Amino acid sequence: MILRFSLTAAAATLLVAGAANAAERLTVTVSHSLDIARPAETIAIPWAKVNEALPQALNQQLVIKDAAGRVLPYQVTNVAPTAKDPKFIGAAYGELLFQHDFKPGEKRASFTIEKAGATVPPFPAKTYARFVQERLDDFGWENDKLAHRAYGPALAAPAPAGSDKEVLVTSGMDIWFKRVPYPVVDRWYNIGHDHYHVDQGEGIDMYNVGTTRGAGGTGIWDGKQLFVGANYKTWKILANGPVRTVFELSYDGWDAAGTKVSELKRFTVDAGRYFDRIDSTFSFAGADKLTAAVGLNKRPSDKGQEVKVDFSENKNDGSLVQWVTQRSFGDFGVALIVPTASGFAADERNGLVTAPVVSGQTLRYHVGAAWTRGSPFATQDDWKRHVAEEAARLRAPVSVTLSAGR
Repeated sequence: MILRFSLTAAAATLLVAGAANAAERLTVTVSHSLDIARPAETIAIPWAKVNEALPQALNQQLVIKDAAGRVLPYQVTNVAPTAKDPKFIGAAYGELLFQHDFKPGEKRASFTIEKAGATVPPFPAKTYARFVQERLDDFGWENDKLAHRAYGPALAAPAPAGSDKEVLVTSGMDIWFKRVPYPVVDRWYNIGHDHYHVDQGEGIDMYNVGTTRGAGGTGIWDGKQLFVGANYKTWKILANGPVRTVFELSYDGWDAAGTKVSELKRFTVDAGRYFDRIDSTFSFAGADKLTAAVGLNKRPSDKGQEVKVDFSENKNDGSLVQWVTQRSFGDFGVALIVPTASGFAADERNGLVTAPVVSGQTLRYHVGAAWTRGSPFATQDDWKRHVAEEAARLRAPVSVTLSAGR
């Protein structure tokens, strides 16, 4: 059996040649057309194709190796049992995921997938998300490079009379800058709000959101004014590491110049990457199209640490790149990539990338960040180069060929 497909951020388009026969090994060949390095490239193979080549394969009993014989961490996403798979034996699973670091000029790599014959131990998680009820319904997520959070309904609830409860109504997105590759979300919530605003060796929460868009919050733009929603209403985790975490946040309807708009965001967080993918689906009635805007806070340094904030726009790839020079704590970059961008805009507090949206259809965009004390990007030019390379990767997804044999 041989099949080929190109991996996009959404799904694989399959071209199958030949019939599937039972095999002992599935060989995976991955190629791409770029000269740049592609670290932490996620290879996603439909589980149905794995099960077809390796009948009765179990998702916790596989061995994946690269060409040098190194065993690779992997993950199989799953869904609920279906009528076709009432015993949950594998046909209902989603994708088999693993990663490879392509070096500059390396355009092809091969891997093998085999049955292990026994359950393999869990791999260390490099991605993670959870609902943080104990911190006023925050929702936190991270990979080995960065951490983030969104703000939930308890934070937006009015404070009782005489209470010192914090209140913040915002659909903006926060960043926690990390120095370490291991998970910190649980550790930082455990030590408390006042402590993670100080770098104790693992990183720091020094990004200011407030009621701005923060790092990648959205709204509806009418050409003059930005109309935004409030804190997320509900959450759902669909996959939770070790290679990829996927979750959804829903936002109740808000008024956008007379049109009621609601939003569902699906986040895809991969290990080893400085960018997350966000798929936003806006729902509204009474208009064929609206203009959505994805934003970055113009003054994102906490406690006024910024000395200078630079923005650069790239119409060719729909990117908005920000670099923040600070008095202390190091400098940092943030960026948006919106492949379907129609233009750029700004209001008093946010730089914006705009894009047309139709009710019920998804707007895909990517949000990234890096800190000079916790990443290899020491200068503004380093960060701009990385954003450009990330945009190039999005335009040129890898191609995958599967070959089953003995």
